[in-house]
Amino acid sequence: MARKKEKIRVNLELPKDDKTQSNFIAILMVGLMLGISCLGFWITNADLVFKPANGNPMFLNLACPDSFDPMDPSGPSYYDNQTCFLTKESPKEEVWEESWPRVSPPGLAKSFQVPGMSNSQLIQDGQLQAHPLQPMTVTVSADAYQNYEFQVKIYHYPIGSQQRNEILSMTCYANGGDCMQSIPNAEPGGEYQFWLIFPPPPDADSSTILNKVDFKIAVDSWDGIPGNMNNKSLWLGPEVNLGPMSLRPTMFVNFFGLGFLLMVYPAALYSDRQMRKIEAVEDKFPDFLRDLAEYWKGGLSMTLAVRTLANSEYGALNPEIKKMSDQLSWGIAFGDVLEMFAERVGTPLVLRAVSLVTEANKAGGKISDILVTAANDSREIQFLKGERARAIGSYIAVIWVSFMVFIGVIVVLSNVFIPAIASSNSGGESETIGNMQINAVDPLFFLVVFFYGVNAQAMGNGAMAGIMATGRLSTGMKHAGMMMIICLVLFNIAAFSPSLIGVPQSVGLSPDIGFIPITGG
Repeated sequence: MARKKEKIRVNLELPKDDKTQSNFIAILMVGLMLGISCLGFWITNADLVFKPANGNPMFLNLACPDSFDPMDPSGPSYYDNQTCFLTKESPKEEVWEESWPRVSPPGLAKSFQVPGMSNSQLIQDGQLQAHPLQPMTVTVSADAYQNYEFQVKIYHYPIGSQQRNEILSMTCYANGGDCMQSIPNAEPGGEYQFWLIFPPPPDADSSTILNKVDFKIAVDSWDGIPGNMNNKSLWLGPEVNLGPMSLRPTMFVNFFGLGFLLMVYPAALYSDRQMRKIEAVEDKFPDFLRDLAEYWKGGLSMTLAVRTLANSEYGALNPEIKKMSDQLSWGIAFGDVLEMFAERVGTPLVLRAVSLVTEANKAGGKISDILVTAANDSREIQFLKGERARAIGSYIAVIWVSFMVFIGVIVVLSNVFIPAIASSNSGGESETIGNMQINAVDPLFFLVVFFYGVNAQAMGNGAMAGIMATGRLSTGMKHAGMMMIICLVLFNIAAFSPSLIGVPQSVGLSPDIGFIPITGG
């Protein structure tokens, strides 16, 4: 029986097109396009260049041209906002929740307020429109020694009127669980009164009391400010809650830092990663040249020496040695193999060593001595690089520490100094003390200035740190990107608090401190 011939497999990896540069350019172009888009979104919301008369960011006027008139100085109304998908508003629940202990006949009463939009926000085409409905829900429960009966009433005094209107009335019983009732609309303004009427039972004595009364009044209130914007008509974006933290990751100012981050960081990260791979190859290259010279001195041919070394441990250099071994096995000259290797790696260290070996080999001479000389030269260059890295390390640490101290001071100012200054003049107008005038402080203005300053510091410090470390701008942009990421995270977590960036705060129902005397209900 004829013996089956074995298949011969040859793994010949000739030099292929290096995609490193094309990948870098592609990443850089995509990053530039995304970064410019972010900066475009930022500049159309930042009120630095575009200042439409209606007070809206230019971005909203462009996104919803049928909803807003940029030349209308009166600004958009509630009804204008409701026609744009980005500015649709939803009601916010305002709550008054309280417990009254030991309520005795005839009961207790307090006044409270119901917030809402002003008439100026409800004007559409010169006509005053109806306020959107604000449902009110009242929930009451009481605990007592007996199942006493009591009544709950809500009265409303309209603005400028002394006539009260009863808008809610319900009869409840102590120990009977929650007693709840709703009304479809509680119009804003005027005075509201919550009455808990507890008429004395027929057998009442001094011990007749409701031990504890718990109640909750909730009103779905409209404030006329879209949830994606603040009270200065600046874009804040949707709210994201992470536990106790309230974040606005798409706030317009974030796109300033995000734009520069996308333009420089992804491409710099890719470039630096490729350079680290090449540095790993360079690190073992002197050892390979030295071992190659030793094998040559031992009498092995260059092809056999490289093939033997392909099975050794040279870390990141092993794949390249395997390629060289395959090329030599197919009869390619050793000088050509070295040139192709240098072309693949493409670093000054390898190009220098290969050029030295190639030129010396052409001129004639002992190849082993040439390889040893090239190995010693490469090792000396690697040693000098290590010395440089150790000498520059302390300076890079100083740059990073100075940046962290700077951003720490800025965050402390944002959380302590700015709120204190803003709260000292919370009326929104300038004040005069003697001959000195103190202008109203907008906290968001200072936060934005600080944010721009820290990002500029990150760009400059990062570029300097990277260039000092490796001499490459890509490394500098990587350091700058990391600093900008720290800036974005810290500002969003610690500085951009709702009260400082102008998020409308819950006003509640503002109950009075004192009680109203119970008269005939």
